[in-house]
Amino acid sequence: MKLPLLLGIDGGGTRCRARLTDSKGAWLAEAEGGSANVFSGFDAAINVMEALIADVIQQAGLSVAHLSETHIVAGLAGANVDSVAQRLKAWRPACASLRLLTDVETACLGAHGGQPGAVFIVGTGSQGACWDGSEFTLSGGWGFALSDLGSGAALGHRALRLALLAHEAIVAPSPLTHNIMAHYQHSAEAMLLWTQQATPADWARIVPEVFSAAQQGDVHGEALVKQTAQDIALMVQPLLQRQPGKLALMGGLAQPIKAWLPADIQDVLVMPQQDALTGALYLAQQHASNSL
Repeated sequence: MKLPLLLGIDGGGTRCRARLTDSKGAWLAEAEGGSANVFSGFDAAINVMEALIADVIQQAGLSVAHLSETHIVAGLAGANVDSVAQRLKAWRPACASLRLLTDVETACLGAHGGQPGAVFIVGTGSQGACWDGSEFTLSGGWGFALSDLGSGAALGHRALRLALLAHEAIVAPSPLTHNIMAHYQHSAEAMLLWTQQATPADWARIVPEVFSAAQQGDVHGEALVKQTAQDIALMVQPLLQRQPGKLALMGGLAQPIKAWLPADIQDVLVMPQQDALTGALYLAQQHASNSL
């Protein structure tokens, strides 16, 4: 095994992935776990990452001692919050080097092969980033309660609110609103009790049902998806101003929402070259090179 080793982590609000490669980028192992949002669940995110690190090391047939030769870069949802970033400084796995940043930053690097460009992630949450070749400029990403426009969690929240309005005969019902209420036994109280424990990922689970309804012409499904498209169009405007013609849309909603976006936004989108894991490994390779 040629050392050093490179380990990239993509910690999103719904799932976390880790990929281990050799110093040339050849794939050695990959693993997946639960949410790694360090703002909404710090300790759980650390536990997920540590489990994945141990998993890929084991998969590759290596010993724990090899971690000391491993350069780790992790892009984590919620790491843009200063208090969280300060807390992360205490996490020091026994590796050769460690760099922690946001998942949108690693996604931006992956999307444009390390070159300048912009990205807007629309997954459980949402956030934008521009990379000018030397530094990042971020937008959004302040959590489900305040931000995350165009995200799956925001769409799910809006859908459940609308379903409740229809349940109370405040707005006209539709098959979608009826089906959503069925998940809660057509009980407003059952829905209320669910919200007390719901995470952003929980809110986002209804999204495939909303898109399916929209495609079938459900009036509320269409309205919900169109509003999400408008929110994304709003959020990407400053990114396009910084990096004209170099905007990639990424995340679980990127493909299903694309056809609903305004034509002028669709026309300027570029396909991501690689994913956030590749972006993290790009930085890990830089750190490995700098350590030689």
